[in-house]
Amino acid sequence: MADTGKHSDTNQSLEPQAAVEVLDQPQGGVHIALVGNYSDTDETRFILTPEACGLLTSGGIKVSMEQGAGVDISFNDSTYAEYGVKIVTREEALRAPIVLSYHPLRAKDVKKMSTGATLLCMMGKDLFDKNVVKALLDKHISCGCFDNMYSHSDVQIFANIVDEIDGRAAVMYAQESLSYLGGGKGVLLAGVAGLNPCEVLIIGTGTECIAAANAAAGTGARVVVMDNDVSALSLARPLCNPIVELIAIHPRVLTNRVKTADVIIMGNATNQFKFPKSLSSSLKDSVFVIDLHESHPSVSVPRTVAMALSNPMVNFLNELSIKDGFTGMMVTTPGVQSGMITYDGKLVDKFIASFLSMPSIDIRVMLSSTN
Repeated sequence: MADTGKHSDTNQSLEPQAAVEVLDQPQGGVHIALVGNYSDTDETRFILTPEACGLLTSGGIKVSMEQGAGVDISFNDSTYAEYGVKIVTREEALRAPIVLSYHPLRAKDVKKMSTGATLLCMMGKDLFDKNVVKALLDKHISCGCFDNMYSHSDVQIFANIVDEIDGRAAVMYAQESLSYLGGGKGVLLAGVAGLNPCEVLIIGTGTECIAAANAAAGTGARVVVMDNDVSALSLARPLCNPIVELIAIHPRVLTNRVKTADVIIMGNATNQFKFPKSLSSSLKDSVFVIDLHESHPSVSVPRTVAMALSNPMVNFLNELSIKDGFTGMMVTTPGVQSGMITYDGKLVDKFIASFLSMPSIDIRVMLSSTN
């Protein structure tokens, strides 16, 4: 049985057939380790491609990776090894000074990390688990979420990349669902001579919504984007394909659009919005509905995610190396501070602290007291 690189919270990974060298603690420089996804989740996305790892190792950064971790993006261990990556067991990867994981680690794995180490991941529901947070605090793990960080130009680059892929992939899901092979009635999103195109209704003007609108418009569908903030619609106008209609949410207009929509994509409206239950009876029987709050279509194209994230990730890690490690990176970079969940044994994310009814501290106060 092949090692898939995914791991459940109850099963340990298979040991590699060849003897694996135990990680040496580097005397200097930066050492990162990549770990794979959990087998009992649908997560397939990954942080770095082999080529990106090669750019890091050629720059003096030591890169280790859990055996089989790249399987979800269709890269084997030997390909990573060709780019200077050391293949190790999951337990050894977790002991690295800086651990990278797309999905947040669970408490069992956090406890295997080295005290004072750094965990870098994307935001996920496991970070709202009190056992996970307590494990991070007990081990003095500094945990940061890439999608909450800002670039030097104040752009949430990691979040925007994933949101754009989610939006485009949502349209791919819709076309598949409408097709005969996907169990639909065999309908094409695009219009052809003599036929009206399908109608796509999108709620919200976030990055994922604009990406979905442009992808749907690119197929030839009729696309309507609705939001409850006219100023947000004005800002979205130059970002959207000219054929996309941008309309304010109004009960009567929304009802009419829902009745004729073949595809409905739910994103984040500017002001809190909940789709009226009363409109459920107005939906077409064949309508395809996807809520981007609950679904991440980008899990179906994980190699694209890894390739897209690798570009800013290499820059991020190279800057981290120049600044002599994560601590130097964090204390000098406000955009990184904004993504921190825990730091030096303290919970610094106010939202998670409020959700878990735990005390938190402003990371800027912590940093100012150490300077």
